[in-house]
Amino acid sequence: QVQLVESGGGLVQAGGSLRLSCAASGRTFSSDVMGWFRQAPGKEREFVTAIRWSDGMTYYADSVKGRFTISRGNAKNTVYLQMNSLKPEDTAVYYCAAQGGQKSLLLARMYDYWGQGTQVTVSS
Repeated sequence: QVQLVESGGGLVQAGGSLRLSCAASGRTFSSDVMGWFRQAPGKEREFVTAIRWSDGMTYYADSVKGRFTISRGNAKNTVYLQMNSLKPEDTAVYYCAAQGGQKSLLLARMYDYWGQGTQVTVSS
């Protein structure tokens, strides 16, 4: 089992920045990929970004490229999401997720572990 805990959400004005953190514990060695998804009210959960621990490769949704950056801490237990130039349409609950790395990174159903989510609200 892997436990994931997100933090860092909040309310920010359009154009502002937020940094989310995801702390992992448990059998973290079994999860080579950690990702961020988001879900706005009335919408499906969507892929935001992911990082592969083994080679550091990163992947981004087109909607956040150039504005969001995923990074990892020194130990294999923390992932960060730096969000800049935030827009009102970025408003959502953001979830950290983990999987072994052998499946599609873009599909939420392919992730094995999930955090409880953290709310990000961007005002116009």
